[in-house]
Amino acid sequence: MELPGVQLRTLLELTRSRTMTAAAAALGYTPGAVSQHIAALERTTGTELVRRAGRRVELTDAGRTLAVHAERILGAQAEAVAALERARGEVGGRLRLGVFGTAAAVLLPPALRRLAARHPGVRVVSREVDVDQAYAEVLAGRVDLALGLDYPDAPLDRDGAVELVRLRSERFALAVPAGRVPGGVARAPLSLVEAAAYEWILPAAGSYYGRAIRTACRRAGCEPRVVHEVTDTATSLAMVGAGLGVAPLTGLMLRLRSEGIVAVPLRETVERHVVVAVGRAARARPSVAALITALRAGAEVGAGAEPGPGP
Repeated sequence: MELPGVQLRTLLELTRSRTMTAAAAALGYTPGAVSQHIAALERTTGTELVRRAGRRVELTDAGRTLAVHAERILGAQAEAVAALERARGEVGGRLRLGVFGTAAAVLLPPALRRLAARHPGVRVVSREVDVDQAYAEVLAGRVDLALGLDYPDAPLDRDGAVELVRLRSERFALAVPAGRVPGGVARAPLSLVEAAAYEWILPAAGSYYGRAIRTACRRAGCEPRVVHEVTDTATSLAMVGAGLGVAPLTGLMLRLRSEGIVAVPLRETVERHVVVAVGRAARARPSVAALITALRAGAEVGAGAEPGPGP
């Protein structure tokens, strides 16, 4: 009897989420795909694994038994891969890395150059993923590790199977159109309450980034006037340069575009962490450790100087 890993991961997530919709959101699937994975697993085992209980689903006794073993099976597979790498006594193999736009443009090139120089046997293949789905991509097994962003004011969900390794912390400043710096003094510290007088360019409130900035503003006692709802960082900074509003800015973001922009420090501390999500068992693989080390070095080199904190 063959039990595909993707189906076992779906069963495990269903035990945590309790609904097809929530499991689908966590894994980055559609609810229909989750249902198909469970149905396929039931056909393979010849056993009913879940049953409906209103809007939720409950595992049967057989489902709970398989879920326990599924966690062990998936963990053992990851541990076996790590043990084989260590036994070979060399750092090599193929790794699947999930990246988002800014990371692909700024962090990835120096990291991969460093990795190739030190460990030429490691082959990295990357695929772009939604930055808010980095955790889910690793949890679902579609990538071995993924770059993401974690905000103290809107933290990523945590799960025991996936670890978040911090590569760099960044403090936000405010990107203001050149010529419109408050008081005419470049880089004069600005409070969020003062910044609320501007029109803002932000991602949707439902994103981690959009929620984090709005939460920080509300804690300061104001609400940003979001006139343009934009997700792509390079696009939002181009709009700032065109005089269409202001937007949050970090040193990493500034590498994407600086033309027509002045970075004004914020008085309040508003931060984000550049992280890499990785399965806990995979963390023991020498190739994974080498890539994380290279990514951390790339984050320091690629991000450059911070826009500058307030007093």
